[in-house]
Amino acid sequence: MAGEDAEWAAVVSGYKGAGEVNYEPVGGINPADGPVALCVGGSNRLTGELAPEFWGACCDADEQEVGKMFRKSVVPTAVLTKAHMPDLAKVIGAFNVESIESRPNEFVKSRVSRKKVEFESLEFNQRFLATVPDGYDPMALRELFSPGFLDWTTTIDRECDFGINDRQFWFLWRLKERTEAELKLALANAGELFKRLHAEMDEEGFHTYPPGPWNAGLEPFPGA
Repeated sequence: MAGEDAEWAAVVSGYKGAGEVNYEPVGGINPADGPVALCVGGSNRLTGELAPEFWGACCDADEQEVGKMFRKSVVPTAVLTKAHMPDLAKVIGAFNVESIESRPNEFVKSRVSRKKVEFESLEFNQRFLATVPDGYDPMALRELFSPGFLDWTTTIDRECDFGINDRQFWFLWRLKERTEAELKLALANAGELFKRLHAEMDEEGFHTYPPGPWNAGLEPFPGA
């Protein structure tokens, strides 16, 4: 009888994206002359057009052991999605938005060393802790997130974190269940967030690359 890890691997490997999607049990690196790979070393990696007009990679995250003594499996409690997004990194080099639902006060206290960014949306501030590292301008993030964007994020019905680091957009979705429907929902929300961030930049007049395989590390960015 297959363990829970094998059952989840079957779910991920059977995922049908909006376009071509490649599955790997463990994500490797790209050739030396190719773009940087995403989710390197991650279990159950998918790379390609994960959702309509959203190219990136995803893999297991926050893994834990489940099952009985002789039938234990290592399974994820979350899915991590990444996409190359150097255009966003030019606007705000790095930021974190982390869900504070069901987390102790120590979680918030441990992050006070970063610059906390508060927004005009009380609901957003109550649900998420937004920070930028030392040396980064918190106003750039305040100006990027419009009221409509803030309102949309509060409609996501899962605990999730997102941000940008090393010129990569990342989105962490905490799984309620390890099913095909849950995986599809996670990647649909990652794709929607990606597109909304693009829209925010467009409204501010920033240059953006069109979504494409370069966001997944499958091709160089146009003009690169």
